[in-house]
Amino acid sequence: MKSSFKGIPKEGLAFLADLEKNNNREWFDAHKQVYVEKLRTPLEEFCAAVGAQMASFAPEYMTEPKRAIFRIYRDTRFSNNKTPYKTAQGALFFRPELGKNESGGFYFEVSPKYLGIAGGLYMPNPDYLRAVRLHMMDNHARWEKLVSAKAVEKAVGKIQGDKLTRPPKGYPADHAAIEWIKHKQWYFWVELDPETATSAAGAKEVASRFKLMTPVVEFLNEPLLGLKRKKSPMLFDL
Repeated sequence: MKSSFKGIPKEGLAFLADLEKNNNREWFDAHKQVYVEKLRTPLEEFCAAVGAQMASFAPEYMTEPKRAIFRIYRDTRFSNNKTPYKTAQGALFFRPELGKNESGGFYFEVSPKYLGIAGGLYMPNPDYLRAVRLHMMDNHARWEKLVSAKAVEKAVGKIQGDKLTRPPKGYPADHAAIEWIKHKQWYFWVELDPETATSAAGAKEVASRFKLMTPVVEFLNEPLLGLKRKKSPMLFDL
């Protein structure tokens, strides 16, 4: 099936740039049609184009565009920043049985300043965090090989993420994987020229990097899938 994605219109990126200067409900309401036609709808097409390519290397992560795209409305309840709208639009591709935000997945973000591409584990809950750390202890040589692959580093750089200054309680400080175990997040992040998103080639650029990151994302999800099987064995027997 031929993709309908031709790129995010430049008016869509201009909308985000203008929103940064006019981040209020009155301005947004007056320009909502521009948002829908020049940004939201093309972004759905962008997601569909990326998802179609993922069918060949990460079919379990293919996500329906409306579910993948994050809302433009900010949650300001616990933030000192009370501006109501996000000035970048992102989409997350994830395994539905593991949940949208807590498990390993793939992400891209459109901004007037960059096209961001990411993959990894960003917000694990305590059970998931412990499972991944134990998995790294048992499989640290394989993890090191995956994250240090030259093609991966060239395309998306090195693993990033917040980490502790000391080993977490209960983990041996002399373990070969201790520097990775200190992490609370493990993800790749790379920024491309924002113009990349304005052509059909943008979907290929995103998908090609998703493909390179797939073994790492799969490694991070292996123990999480194991937890799910223990808690809901019938779900995996269907």
